[in-house]
Amino acid sequence: MAEEIEIIDLEAYSTDGKSVPKDKKYRIKIDREVYVVEKECMTGRDLLLLAGKTPPEKYQLNMKLKGGKVDPINLDENVCFTKPGVEKFMTLPLDQTEGQGQRKQFDLLEEDSEFLDSLGLPWETLSESTGMWILIHGYPVCKGYNTEKLTVAIKVEPGYPRTQLDMAYFFPALSRNDGQPIGATSAQQIDNKSYQRWSRHRTGQNPWREGIDNLSTHMSLVSYWFKQEFEKKPNAVPA
Repeated sequence: MAEEIEIIDLEAYSTDGKSVPKDKKYRIKIDREVYVVEKECMTGRDLLLLAGKTPPEKYQLNMKLKGGKVDPINLDENVCFTKPGVEKFMTLPLDQTEGQGQRKQFDLLEEDSEFLDSLGLPWETLSESTGMWILIHGYPVCKGYNTEKLTVAIKVEPGYPRTQLDMAYFFPALSRNDGQPIGATSAQQIDNKSYQRWSRHRTGQNPWREGIDNLSTHMSLVSYWFKQEFEKKPNAVPA
């Protein structure tokens, strides 16, 4: 009688910091689905096909490691599950889709979609000549401005999540109720509307942390910028 081959759960081993043994079966997660494979190594193409992502040329495969680091995997790149810290895999469609109602013209990383859904606000993804945009509607603004809610646009640069998210764009344009000007702003056409760009950037003391920072941490910064505007001018703190 043949000996049963042990199934190794990659995510559990990564969480526990255990070394993954060779010559076993491996339970891997791609997006939300779990698969058991008998190979120790697979190419990015094979993993995409396993997950039903066809043609694989239209998808980006990302590998998440312990600690939050995310590495993009090329189609013909070999991935060995015995590599220390391999946790799971995520797919990202590279082509556009036509949305109905709330537009979803490109898909996001799973963690970003989950964050947006957790807000309970309408959101869209928009691809146009000015770039690829995430639009969050009805986003709350702290007191002291001309509106309590607005649409926030975040530009997704090529290479994200390795490439950082930067700045934020608002519609309608924000102004302070006390009449003082808001610095470092300019107009940006997005979705046939004039958005207000706030040129706010990370510093050397607060750089983009690959594998840790994502849309949720960037939006935390955006909410902080609303309050920081009044902290910079304490003589105009809103009531």
